[in-house]
Amino acid sequence: MPRNVHRRIMTLSCLLVFMAQMATTICLPSLPIVAHDFGISRSYAALTISAFVIGAAAPVVVWGVAADRYGRRGPLLTSLALFVLTSGLIALIRSPEGLLVLRALQGIGAGGSAIIARILVRDRWSGDELARRLSVLSIAFITAMGGGQFLGGLIGRYSHWETGFVVLATVGVIAAALTFTVPFESSRAVQPPSQVLRICLAVSRQPEFLLPALAGGAGFATIVLLQEVSPFVFQQHFGLATDQYGSLGLLLGAAYFAGAMTVNRLVARAGAGRLMNAGSIVMTAAGVLMIVLWSVPGLPDGGALVAFVALYCVTTFGQSVLFPNSMATAVSSQHGHGAYAVSLCGFVQQSMAGVAAASAALLHADLAWATVAAALGAAAWLMTRVAVPSAASSAVPSEGK
Repeated sequence: MPRNVHRRIMTLSCLLVFMAQMATTICLPSLPIVAHDFGISRSYAALTISAFVIGAAAPVVVWGVAADRYGRRGPLLTSLALFVLTSGLIALIRSPEGLLVLRALQGIGAGGSAIIARILVRDRWSGDELARRLSVLSIAFITAMGGGQFLGGLIGRYSHWETGFVVLATVGVIAAALTFTVPFESSRAVQPPSQVLRICLAVSRQPEFLLPALAGGAGFATIVLLQEVSPFVFQQHFGLATDQYGSLGLLLGAAYFAGAMTVNRLVARAGAGRLMNAGSIVMTAAGVLMIVLWSVPGLPDGGALVAFVALYCVTTFGQSVLFPNSMATAVSSQHGHGAYAVSLCGFVQQSMAGVAAASAALLHADLAWATVAAALGAAAWLMTRVAVPSAASSAVPSEGK
């Protein structure tokens, strides 16, 4: 395939991942403002993040099946249309219940777009080269993570939170336009529901798929947990202004970028399995140190703030190393069912993130959520310890199509 086609595929895929992640981060600085405007509690405001993440997780396998049955373009345009429509409606809604429903529907659209973006990449690459390409998608994730939070902080200070959803709708329209510049795989033979279920069950029972997928899900869940609690920790515990909290997104973006570049440069030499293990170790260590941080009595706010920011960045770095390698390891083990493997992996990881997001709405004590973050990191490490030998025995050569 010509290089310019590869570039267009990667550009579209990166924009889709950017859009899906920014739908979370652009809202984070304004969560306390949303709570005030709607007259709702901190927990209810945090549920707007949970609703989005759970909505993104629930139909991921359905999106994957649709992409296989109808080709990539139709389902992708459908998911983008849903995302753009709900983003526009959220900017107009004034009902707390309506906000939650629309955020869940927005998540369904975003989840479909993000998983099809990864299917587009899996269609053309596998093995360590797939990990390298997924690390490029991580750079888009970084840009949305850091830049979205920074932009959200500026919106919170100089405009109003609804503006963020207008921005998201605009990005969705641009992504829809770009789909017409990219060649897609055509549809395949229609599989009956029983056959789809059989394939998914067969894939999910294989340790070389399931363990890396679960490890990546634990890492993703840790980041979602931190994203949901951090606006209240920074703005209410440490007293940061909305734009100051938004600016911290640039540090987090830099940490994620460092991890993505580490994967991009080292995966060919070190292998996806070793990097996946290293990322989980970094996340576990950072989680344990967070427990120590919130357990020290009488620590000055200035010192605690610096330490928390540093540990948040270290956790983010570890996740950016763990995540692309975990997905590449999982889906590269499935030679005949790439779209199903990608969508099933996305379902597992998004579901774990959804559970973490829902629990975060109930975890107001700093020590409580820090303990959960450390436990998730430890779970990722344990699963990578078991998964790496399995992955090594079933690894496939890198290939570019």
